[in-house]
Parts: sequence; structure tokens; C-alpha cells
Amino acid sequence: MKMIPRWLLLCAALGLASGGVQAQQAPSAPGGPGGLCNAPCDPYPGKKKLLVIADVQSGFHHTSINHTMAVIEEMGRKSGDYVAFLRTDSQLITKQPIKVTSARYAKGNTNIRNLDYFDAVVFLGSGEGTMSDQQKADLIAAIHDDGKGLVLGHAQGVNFYNWPEWGQMIGGFMANEYPVSGMKAKVVDPSWKGAAAFGKGSFLWADQWPVLKPEFTRGSVHTIMALDPAAMTPEQKARSGRSDDYYPIVWAKNYGKGRVFNFTGGHRDEFLDEPKNQALLLEGIDWALGLRSENVTPDKP
Repeated sequence: MKMIPRWLLLCAALGLASGGVQAQQAPSAPGGPGGLCNAPCDPYPGKKKLLVIADVQSGFHHTSINHTMAVIEEMGRKSGDYVAFLRTDSQLITKQPIKVTSARYAKGNTNIRNLDYFDAVVFLGSGEGTMSDQQKADLIAAIHDDGKGLVLGHAQGVNFYNWPEWGQMIGGFMANEYPVSGMKAKVVDPSWKGAAAFGKGSFLWADQWPVLKPEFTRGSVHTIMALDPAAMTPEQKARSGRSDDYYPIVWAKNYGKGRVFNFTGGHRDEFLDEPKNQALLLEGIDWALGLRSENVTPDKP
């Protein structure tokens, strides 16, 4: 009797012989959840897609940005609300076809995605960025015209000073920041459950909060959380350069058809590890993704 080679027996047992790989691994949905997937299939069918951008090539390298990205990705997996795609470049912020220079992928089989694939963008970059004018126009169009979401963390109001549309989209620019030792904050809109969890009184919220430019006026955003003017020292008020006691630090707004949520916090790893802070951030992300309805009526002038 002719002996069957041992390698062939092993392959048969593992389903690897005679095309067994294709037979066993063919998923019901292309690629399966997070599985192998060649373009143009979607490995996460039915899931909201969140593009997290942390392009800091032209600005200050906040050390906590990497932790913020990790927290956002983990919250998506634990909640099941979305799948996060983490990038440290701005290549995918475009509605144009994306070409790569590698000869290996000259035919275009790169499984690369542009803004059309994502439901919302989280922006954690710094400085003037690396986006072209066309990319900036595409980002504005994706939010304003297509109705996608934009989530902002860290010091996004201090970036893109030469891009006026950015300030209009996010609500306004920053003048500087308060020290990271923390300021007292209060809930302005308890209809946001994540905010209501902080209670009705003033409380110390230790992070580096923005000092907004005077051009940031009431009526441009819907304030969810704000610094408490009653708890501010004369020096802190003088630093703000404001006389209207208007100090929003977490806000939301509609921008055309789109949804913009500005968290402004996250300069400290410990801040992002607090369950209440994560819950508020997740609520804002879910709203930006269109998963929930929230009150975003602009503040009364």
C-alpha cells in the first residue's frame, strides 16, 4: 500500500487541501467583522465608521494625543457603536481618488478609503496642518453638505488660524489656555445625560481649558459645559479678556447638514481615564455619528 505523505494528511485535517482555504474562510459578509478584505468590500458592514486624525507634523506634539486615540478606539469596541480608524496623517481627508506611489500597488488594489466611507471625523491635530486647499474644501463639504460629523479634542481652536472656514465650522478660535491645574466648571445643559452625571453644582475639572477669542460670541454654539464665572478669580477673568461671563468648554452645533461636537479637553492621560469624562465624550461622538438626538439649539445672544 502506498503511504500518504504526512504533510498531505495534516493539510486535509486542517482543511487546507484541494482549495480548503477558500471553502473554510469564505465569510457570509465580505471579510467578516474586521477580517481580511480586499477592495472594495467593507469589513465592518452596518457599523458606523469614525476616522480619527492626529496629524501633528506642523504643530505642538501633545503627549496625550496617542492616549486619546486609544481611548476613543476602545470606547467604540466596548460600546459597539462604531469602528475607529486611527491615522497620524491627513491622507484620507479627501473626497478625491487617492493614489499611492508604490509600484507594488500600481493597479490600485490598496483598500484605501476617503471621506465618503466615514460617518464622522475626530480631529486631534495641531498647527496649520498638512492638508491641501482641496482637502480642506472636501472636509468642509463632507460636514456641511453631506451631513457627516466632526468631533474635536485638545486645542483645536488654536489651529488653522489662516483658515477662516475652520473657525466658522467649529464655533470660533482660541486666544490661549488656562493652566492645566484646573478650573471650576458647571453643567449648562443637563439634557445631555453625560453632562448631567456631573451634578448641578460647580466642580473642579482639572484640564487645560481654552481661553476663547472675543469674536467667539453667544449664539454661535450650544453650550453643554462651561467654566463657572462665579468661581473665577479676578486674574482668571482678566486672562479671558471677556466681560460677558461666556466661557463654554464643551459644546455642539449644527454646521449646514452636519454635526460638530467640541470636547476641548483631553490634555492629560488621567482626564481621559475618568469614566464620567469618557461617557460625555462617547455621547458626543454618538451624536456626531447620527446615533442619537440631542439638544443643540444655539445659546441665546
